[in-house]
Amino acid sequence: MAINVRFTDDELAALRAQAEVEQRSMDAVARDAVRQYIERRAHHDSVAEALAVLGPRRRDLMRRLGSA
Repeated sequence: MAINVRFTDDELAALRAQAEVEQRSMDAVARDAVRQYIERRAHHDSVAEALAVLGPRRRDLMRRLGSA
């Protein structure tokens, strides 16, 4: 599936430079960046969900960790 993404001149220059450093295509670098972003967001959401469940159960521990 194809998608059009518009970059500023500075973003495009940075993408081109990074692709050259890694000796990869700009497409590959951009796809990898998107994949990493999605993985980080999913991890962040998982941690937030765990804290929402565990936080109230472990209030004292969370307080002590916060003051450490």
